[in-house]
Amino acid sequence: MKIQLYKALLDSNASEHGARMTAMHKATDNADALLKELRLTYNKARQASITNEILKIVGGAEALKG
Repeated sequence: MKIQLYKALLDSNASEHGARMTAMHKATDNADALLKELRLTYNKARQASITNEILKIVGGAEALKG
């Protein structure tokens, strides 16, 4: 009887540990996906800003020519 109770406690502990590991793995995956999305958004905004600056410079140079 003692051994069965001890085994049930060990199984419960192992199950809880497995559930925690799964939850942490999913949280890590979600954080990685969010970071990738944020990095892409930042890079697009940065590229748009650079393109805008280049267009201003080219526009200014064209105005000085004419």
